[in-house]
Amino acid sequence: MTDSDEVDRIVEDWERERGDLDFAPLQVFSRVDRLSKHLDRARKQAFSQSGLESWEFDVLSALRRAGTPYRLSPKALLQQTLVSSGTMTNRIDRLVARELVSRQGDPSDGRGILVEMTPPGLARVDAAITRLVDAEALLLQGLPAAEQKRLAGLLRKLSLGFD
Repeated sequence: MTDSDEVDRIVEDWERERGDLDFAPLQVFSRVDRLSKHLDRARKQAFSQSGLESWEFDVLSALRRAGTPYRLSPKALLQQTLVSSGTMTNRIDRLVARELVSRQGDPSDGRGILVEMTPPGLARVDAAITRLVDAEALLLQGLPAAEQKRLAGLLRKLSLGFD
């Protein structure tokens, strides 16, 4: 006998009540939704332990991934974080106030600015990503490495239709 989870029970009830429908999509996306909630909790905890909000991590991690000197234009940050320009301006202002980033003049465009991560920003994002990777590894510990790789590939294949 295989292990059953809450989604199995929900789908079983729906099949009993609405046997005319194919509940295969529910088998997938209800599990994705439930896992997403666990992931959100793990991420919030990892970020809060590093003194960051989720949106702060998004901006700082984009800067960190850019490499030394951890600097990007606001436009590049917009593209990576998928928020509006007004939202990004507000986020940059708040990160500047917390001294996690600074605004620098763009040497290649006298009118432009670049957002640069400060040493405290670097320390926080590095701590947060370490905690995040550890937390996510715990969430996946029930799957052997080969199954994790296969799952990642299947999710990639599915997400390509949306990206």
